[in-house]
Amino acid sequence: MATHTIQTIWRENNIFDTDLDGHTVTIDIPETSGGNNTGPTPKKLLLVAAAGCTGLDVIEIARKMRINIKKFDVRIDAEVAEEHPKQYTSLKVFYEFEGDNLPKEKLERACKLSFDTYCGVLAMYKKAVPVSFEVVIQNA
Repeated sequence: MATHTIQTIWRENNIFDTDLDGHTVTIDIPETSGGNNTGPTPKKLLLVAAAGCTGLDVIEIARKMRINIKKFDVRIDAEVAEEHPKQYTSLKVFYEFEGDNLPKEKLERACKLSFDTYCGVLAMYKKAVPVSFEVVIQNA
């Protein structure tokens, strides 16, 4: 079994830096909460990880299916609890495609494969909260 290890270092105030494979990720909180707004908040980075994980899967699967995608975005709408801990209570993933004569069935299959089988980040979320998805296709 593989192990991933990270070390996050407190810089000052509410600013933390993490070196991820040679890339510095800075997290902070907004100025309205006492931070310096020098980076994203940790909770939203969880959404970035989920969107990136499933997006990478879908693009790779679509390539293997020889689908010519002009534009592809992954959007996640996440409901946040009102009380502490203010965790996400549900997520909806929107796979948004643009292209010429895109094959709906193949794109839905690619998204479903990522959502159900390949994306480890979404798999962790699904153990904690309801997660759903929708495929949106705009043919040019």
